Amino acid sequence: MEATTTLERIVGLGIVPVVRAPSSADAVAVIDAIRAGGIDVIELTMTVPGAVDLIADLARRFGDEVLLGAGTVLDAGTAQACIRAGARFVVSPIVDEPTLATCRELGIPAMAGALTPTEVVRAWRAGSVLVKVFPCTALGGPAYVKALKAPLPHIGLLPTGGVSLSNAGDFIRAGASAVGAGADLVDVARVRAGKPEVVTERARQYVRAVAEARG
Repeated sequence: MEATTTLERIVGLGIVPVVRAPSSADAVAVIDAIRAGGIDVIELTMTVPGAVDLIADLARRFGDEVLLGAGTVLDAGTAQACIRAGARFVVSPIVDEPTLATCRELGIPAMAGALTPTEVVRAWRAGSVLVKVFPCTALGGPAYVKALKAPLPHIGLLPTGGVSLSNAGDFIRAGASAVGAGADLVDVARVRAGKPEVVTERARQYVRAVAEARG
């Protein structure tokens, strides 16, 4: 049941900020700025130093106020560690069946990365609740999502890689269940420069763009 609720929350918001940062402090600061803009789903990538410990800290701090996930998870062991720390969903840039199986056994939704139609179907059959189409803009962005959805309307897609405020709505209109937004939203440099309000406003604009695209 929790996995279903988690998926509904992700799709309901329609935005998954992909948080990459050079330090835990930077990650926390940018997460706070994004939250202030109305986004309560966060994907913290394993490229952040001390990511697993930070997930535990954030889970204790936010509780149910934030739906916290682990990103750039490449193996089952890392998935287990993140879930024990408090991650409520797991995202990977690849299709790794043991990772998907582990998440399924633990009742945590996982989203595997794929690009070609064959990879997308493989990810879905292995248990990926949404398929992360990555890097999506490399194959045409929204037009590629629309092309994938034509023969695969039953598979939920999470395009990531090159998503921006200017095309987020186009991805949703093309059939994406949600979008994974990286540097265009998760602007660590702005926060470091003492301008978190810029990131907060950007988050608000993303929320509006998705809502307008859904009409």
